[in-house]
Amino acid sequence: MKEVLVKTLMTEDVMCLPPGAPLQQAVSQMIDNSYSCMLVKEDNIPIGIITERDLVAVLHGKNQPLEMSLPVSNFMTSPVMSLNQNESLFDAMVMSRAERLRHLPVVNDKDRLVGLVTQSDIADAHFHIMEKQAEMIEQSIAAKTADLQKINDELQALSMEDHLMEVGNRRAMEVDLNHTHASALRYKLAYSILLIDVDYFKLYNDHYGHQKGDEALKILADLLKKNIRAADRLYRYGGEELLLVLPHTDASQAEFPANKLVSEIAAESIPHDKSPNQFLTISCGGACAIDNGQMFNRWEDVVEMADRSLYQAKKGGRNQAVISQSEVALSKSL
Repeated sequence: MKEVLVKTLMTEDVMCLPPGAPLQQAVSQMIDNSYSCMLVKEDNIPIGIITERDLVAVLHGKNQPLEMSLPVSNFMTSPVMSLNQNESLFDAMVMSRAERLRHLPVVNDKDRLVGLVTQSDIADAHFHIMEKQAEMIEQSIAAKTADLQKINDELQALSMEDHLMEVGNRRAMEVDLNHTHASALRYKLAYSILLIDVDYFKLYNDHYGHQKGDEALKILADLLKKNIRAADRLYRYGGEELLLVLPHTDASQAEFPANKLVSEIAAESIPHDKSPNQFLTISCGGACAIDNGQMFNRWEDVVEMADRSLYQAKKGGRNQAVISQSEVALSKSL
């Protein structure tokens, strides 16, 4: 099955306004045309978006009449996350889910606006693909095992979640980080990454068995999800390692959630007879996309820096968090 591209899903006729247009114009056009959003563009580049939710938020709690002549730039959500027209349905699914977005502007290779794709467009396309795949499986029951495996592999490729830990999988993580880093480069916004590793997990598996090991990973993942912010995104990096994306977070700000996760897991006192602590613990390494005032060129470099910090946490005795020291010094000096 060929990858479905965003440009085949998008609506090309998109209602837009310049940043200086009055809010009244946005409200009127949304009402008259039954639009759920209005894009704000400048030089045909999307710079913001006004949604029904934005308008409700603006009106909520107002003790005096809202000045409708004010420009839409005062009320829009900015910066706005966009998709390239040649990206895939899977990319759109990941970004819609990770950023909790209902509307995604679509741009060409020059970042010029060419369309809009909505959460409904994405869901409908995914549903139709799954229907088609189901039909293919039904028609292939008598086919060779290799053919069935190929179809199953294609179904797995559409999955965004690790089924054991019920967090994002490696492929979804890479799509998320590609977009997060591109946005950080464009708007000069910091984000941080935490790498989390279960201490002495091989010894745990050897002692309790792999089934108990899987159960422990599921419990740990649930605990981590309960102790992160709504905007943070958790992925299974590989084996017992997890990766946490912290949007709009510099190195000094990453210290608190990193230490909180370490202490919360330790506080659960999940038995681990082969650990020096006698209970399950985690080590955590963190890094920020901005190092010594410069943005890393690739998200892979941020992960590598976080991995070095994780190594330091393990070397220092485990059951602790280490954030890249150069980034901490930078953030405190700003």
